[in-house]
Amino acid sequence: MIKINRVSSLRSAVQAARNEKKHIGFVPTMGNLHEGHLELVRIAKSRCEFVVVSIYVNPTQFGENEDLDAYPSTPDEDARQLAELDVDVLFLPSQEVMYPGDLNSQTVVYVPKLGELYCGKNRPEHFNGVTTVVSRLFNMVAPNIAVFGMKDYQQLTIIKQMVRDLAYPVQVVGVDTVRNEQGLALSSRNGYLSELELESASELRNTLVSIAEQIEELDGRSGLNKTQIEKLRRNAKARLKRVGFEPHYVDICDQATLLAPKFEKKSASGDSPQADLNWVVLAAAVLGKARLIDNIEVNIKRKRKAVTQVS
Repeated sequence: MIKINRVSSLRSAVQAARNEKKHIGFVPTMGNLHEGHLELVRIAKSRCEFVVVSIYVNPTQFGENEDLDAYPSTPDEDARQLAELDVDVLFLPSQEVMYPGDLNSQTVVYVPKLGELYCGKNRPEHFNGVTTVVSRLFNMVAPNIAVFGMKDYQQLTIIKQMVRDLAYPVQVVGVDTVRNEQGLALSSRNGYLSELELESASELRNTLVSIAEQIEELDGRSGLNKTQIEKLRRNAKARLKRVGFEPHYVDICDQATLLAPKFEKKSASGDSPQADLNWVVLAAAVLGKARLIDNIEVNIKRKRKAVTQVS
């Protein structure tokens, strides 16, 4: 593994690999690597012959009074783990490399609407920072495949939208969330939790699983409507508050658009609409000093009645 901190050197290394007909895989990170990050690297290596991992704590995605200065950093351990996975390039850009000149006068890549929902409400400008830095990294690395975790479902959806809108020749791959034995999604910010808070933290996942199960039950029993969905959201927030969370949101939305589900009226025969249900339950909540996010997909394949044609 070679360490590179200059764009010119990075491009030379990538071009040499491309000249050898190798596919370029890319995993952007902010360091303090855990098993979730390492799984992304393994996926990239399974699909590409040349893998670049970047470590850069991006200041533009941190809001006022967030943990930029305290964000955990473990550079030596990160490099050791990546070397063991036989990563080809570890890209370690400085702020001057990523944002030359005045940080406040940089071009911003903005995905409208999607970036204003959910986490975007509580963290204004956060996703602008994410899309801007990812766009810059894509231009520097020029990967064939970029691998992201699905823990931040909204971020993954936004990056996919950006790639489509800007016609990047990059395939974005989402990887299932890696969890500890209690079901808590692995995160660098889990290190902010006390031992007692760690015991409570798994309730975030448990709450989402419960919502998914109730959606399936309601769908099978009597169909779903807005009133039922709102009740699930209220009950979930109350459940999280009981164990010490401060919920920012618990929302149920369409996987593709991240918008609220649409409920069609029943047909004249009284049957419920038969479209497949592909939703995702998103949640963000603060526990102690840690802001935790998680999600669970709900996919229901509905049986369709055969239509008898009369000639």
